Amino acid sequence: MSATTPDAVPGAAAVLRRPRKRTKERVVIGALLACATISVLTTFGIVLALTEGTIEFFVDVSPSEFFGGTEWTPGFRDASYGVLALVSNTLEVAVFASLFGLPIGLAAAIFLSEYASEGMRKVLKPMLELLAGIPTVVFGYFALTWVTPHLKDVVDVKVFNALAPSIVIGVMIIPLVSSLSEDAMRAVPRALREGAYGVGATKFHVACRIVVPAALSGIIASFILAISRAVGETMVLVIAAGGTPQFAWHPLEAIQTMASYIATISQGDTPTGSIEYKSIFAVGMTLFVMTLALNMLAGWFVRRYRQEYT
Repeated sequence: MSATTPDAVPGAAAVLRRPRKRTKERVVIGALLACATISVLTTFGIVLALTEGTIEFFVDVSPSEFFGGTEWTPGFRDASYGVLALVSNTLEVAVFASLFGLPIGLAAAIFLSEYASEGMRKVLKPMLELLAGIPTVVFGYFALTWVTPHLKDVVDVKVFNALAPSIVIGVMIIPLVSSLSEDAMRAVPRALREGAYGVGATKFHVACRIVVPAALSGIIASFILAISRAVGETMVLVIAAGGTPQFAWHPLEAIQTMASYIATISQGDTPTGSIEYKSIFAVGMTLFVMTLALNMLAGWFVRRYRQEYT
């Protein structure tokens, strides 16, 4: 009897190749698991670093003063550490930026998804996404040297103010909202659009009554991501917003957010180990918790909305 070769047996070569494929799959799975583990460990490392500094800060400053105070004057002789002033300014910028950027970003997404031709979409979408690649320091000087002078022609705004950087941050989040929302709307099945057109709906009604509600989970996710970007924005506010934390909302005057305060104190002029230096950890932890709560709220909303519309 002659020896049987793998080529002579049907499927033998495929069987011999399976162990190699399984080895490659294990390598890919291991690499993906390593990347995920590094991301999780990095997050835990950040939390641990913030926790250590925050605990040291609260040894000198009571939590009631920090979370209940409305004055933030760490550089004064009678220092006050009421973080509500920084939180108020942070929310002020996020609200004004959202009022400017979210509607424009959503409108751009609707146009790209439902009205623009494929050729126009291929041109306009990369141009919008180009905004996301501009350094934030450029946006900061744009707010200070161009937006603020033009605002002075309309309202009595100071050189450093909250309105100009809020508008610029709104411009910064437009590509984020438009790109993610447009992807969510294009994922809506074509059959939903055709069914609406079949009963006589116009393109506007199809876009606003069919496509947007069907893609709302993705749209809300883009909104939350954009708001988180606005909450954590730093350089635009350091350059154009000034450094005066105020508990009340004064969009025409100088303000200071949590992120801009951390950036200012971290420049090296503050002695390491001082209460003012330790305060950046407490402020950073507060900002981290706010962003985490915002993302958890978005996840809950998306899950609930998907359950209602599936």
